[in-house]
Amino acid sequence: MSDDAASFLKKSLLLKPDRPVGITGYGAYVPRYRLPGREIARIWTAGMGESPVREKAVPGLDEDVVTMSIEAARNAMARAGIDPRDLRAVWVGSESHPYAVKPTSTIVAESIGAVPNVQAADWEFACKAGSEAMQAAIGFVGSGMATYALSIGMDTAQGRPGDALEYTAAAGGAGYIIGPAETALAVINSSYSYVTDTPDFWRREGEMYPSHGDRFTGEPAYFRHVLSAARTMMEQMGTTARDYQYVILHQPNVKFPSRAAKMLGFSDTQVKPGLLSGEIGNTYSGSSLIGLAATLDIARPGDRILTVSYGSGAGSDAFDITVTDRITEAVGRAPTVRDYIRRRTEIDYAMYARFRGKIRLE
Repeated sequence: MSDDAASFLKKSLLLKPDRPVGITGYGAYVPRYRLPGREIARIWTAGMGESPVREKAVPGLDEDVVTMSIEAARNAMARAGIDPRDLRAVWVGSESHPYAVKPTSTIVAESIGAVPNVQAADWEFACKAGSEAMQAAIGFVGSGMATYALSIGMDTAQGRPGDALEYTAAAGGAGYIIGPAETALAVINSSYSYVTDTPDFWRREGEMYPSHGDRFTGEPAYFRHVLSAARTMMEQMGTTARDYQYVILHQPNVKFPSRAAKMLGFSDTQVKPGLLSGEIGNTYSGSSLIGLAATLDIARPGDRILTVSYGSGAGSDAFDITVTDRITEAVGRAPTVRDYIRRRTEIDYAMYARFRGKIRLE
């Protein structure tokens, strides 16, 4: 590292609020339908080749980002145990909002009883739309503008038929109620964002499916941003991998987060609790957030967690989190991520195509 770079890192790059904040409540949601990777391979490659993603979660005909966000929000409210009217913000991050012009957030806010004295907005930044909404909530609460704010990261499966994304693009996500540290299940010690203009994944208005840069999405995109965000966070906090019990990295597949974690010095035991992509696929904006939820489901007081999201385009948000004694109070108040993973109904490709509107008659 150059002297200039070392000097720069001595400056505080962390995003810290004026007053301590934390996660007062959290909740996840995963639809019950599952499409096995072998079924996709049967259709497109005559069964040749194995996918590390065993199966992916698929929304039903009556499910979209709105309905799934409402379920996650209700679970988060159940764990927080607060009046929904105490929420001063409801934010939904997604790259598959059901309306091009009409907010998802207002429907969610209305459904959980948070209206009308609430700020509502939809967020977009590919797969880190949920984590950037969470960062904004930290600022909203940490500045004293609000006591509680709800941020959600949720997406539906998007992938062009026959494309590699069909094996991984899944549905699900999680929501987080940010509140004062004294009422928190886990305190957010700090956050940090690393962003550049790296166009590895995109979808123009009117196009049904996204495009991606194939292998280009790995080295200059995912790894550069995730590793830079994680390393800067640890350098700024004066920590190493040994200081954390768990690490959650964005999960576009199984290999990327596992490889990145090892490059950062983390062991498999620190990675596995939040690594869900092999079981339910890549939930896009919900990927790192649902991994965090699965980890909080089993975490103990005093555990420290490093979470890093990734959004194509490109950027990463990192969070340093410490679990408090209050985590035990949340047990049994809402379904765990594992509860949703166990609740599954397998479907074939024809049913998947019907559910996702891939059969178009024009």
